[in-house]
Amino acid sequence: MALQFIDGKFTRGNATEEIEVINPATEGVIDSVPRGTTEDAMRTVEAAKIAFSTWRRTSANVRATLMHEAAAKMRAHKEQIIHLLTLEEGKPIPENEEEFEWLCNTFDYYAELGRHERGRVLPSGEHTQLNLVIKEPYGVVACIIPWNYPLLLMAWKVAPALAAGNTVIIKPSEITPLSTLYLAEHCWNDFPPGVINILVGYGKEVAEPLVTHRDVPVIAFTGSLATGQRIASLAAPMMKKLHLELGGKDAFVVADDADPEMTARALAYAALTNAGQVCTSTERVYLPERRAAEFTEALVAHVSSLRIGPGVEPSTDMGPMIGATYRDKFETHIADAVRRGAKVLCGGRRPPHMTKGFFYEPTILTDVDKSMLIVSEETFGPAIPLMRYSSFEDAIAKTNDSEYGLGACLVTSDPLKAKLFFEEVKAGTVWINDPLTDNYAGPFGGMKLSGGARELGQEGLDTFRDTKHVHWEFSTTAKSWWYPYGSN
Repeated sequence: MALQFIDGKFTRGNATEEIEVINPATEGVIDSVPRGTTEDAMRTVEAAKIAFSTWRRTSANVRATLMHEAAAKMRAHKEQIIHLLTLEEGKPIPENEEEFEWLCNTFDYYAELGRHERGRVLPSGEHTQLNLVIKEPYGVVACIIPWNYPLLLMAWKVAPALAAGNTVIIKPSEITPLSTLYLAEHCWNDFPPGVINILVGYGKEVAEPLVTHRDVPVIAFTGSLATGQRIASLAAPMMKKLHLELGGKDAFVVADDADPEMTARALAYAALTNAGQVCTSTERVYLPERRAAEFTEALVAHVSSLRIGPGVEPSTDMGPMIGATYRDKFETHIADAVRRGAKVLCGGRRPPHMTKGFFYEPTILTDVDKSMLIVSEETFGPAIPLMRYSSFEDAIAKTNDSEYGLGACLVTSDPLKAKLFFEEVKAGTVWINDPLTDNYAGPFGGMKLSGGARELGQEGLDTFRDTKHVHWEFSTTAKSWWYPYGSN
């Protein structure tokens, strides 16, 4: 059994029960972890708080060295980490190889960015004064991580938080905790005790105590809108710093000048990566009316050729969904769309030859409209719902017709359309001709109900730094504007 990692030691803590970690491709048990308790959370906060008093004063050069060493150890364990990640999360190996690269490179990126600057010097009002802006760590950061990218989304929070001088408590999803615990055992063992901690368990039992603890000033969370709203309501009385990256309902617009074959491949990747279980997955597709049939035909041909199977098999293009509950919700969305008049062009069922694993065929739907759950709510599964637009301005209006604003995609060779799209669309990331590609230096996050947080880049570091203004007057003589006014 894998154990929790608290104050530099592996421990069961106060857990009396265990949580089984299931392989979504086989439904078999991979391992088990302790079911952490509120008492474990309290103990972890105390350890992280004590460690912070030293870590915050550790030089940026030393912090950077430790982070680079951690990245080097991760690369030394590449095969083991990717294999374990594939077993517990289900994505095909090529997708987990990409997640692994993001894990290592994010630590390296923030190792250097963290020692680049600590603030700035301002022009002072008088020659006898010095004005400084100092950016300093908050303290203990709770990092609550989802199951769909358990290492990438952990690194996007933990690496900048550490580089800024904070200590961290990682609460991985109880569905995918093993790869994170593996890092603690093999790659993070040079960090001082208490700097990195891992609590395993259910949200109400270990995450909510962190959210409400007075000594945890920052909550960094990626997940659903409903959970983000719950965190915000719990943290509001203490005015905590909230870093919330929430859901999406991303649109993909195909311009009328696009190439059908290229579009089919780009759209399938945007919608079906990780079986559609990505916050930035394409969940709404808008095709130009006059060429919709042509694009649809190319898309159906491409998607129908994709191979479904366990992520560990080299031939697999798309792996399983993460679990029965998530597949059941997805099937509800498909059934609702069909009941309301949508047509299934391919997929629309569990693979009949696969009796084990949480698999579902990639599904293309047409005759879709806003009345359907698959358009109005986050679906988080391998579906591609197709709709049509009359003009490019209509496509932009339809793209913006959502309470979410995480990302949006466009395929076009027309620079005027591209410029109009990225200027008018209300989304945190706009991809043009290369969907779902991120940049270490480019901030990632959403608008509207997608949360407003920003990860990666300078913005990702500043999320975990509090800003202080220092006004220093060198002279100790009294000022003419001080009391009493009558004598001035």
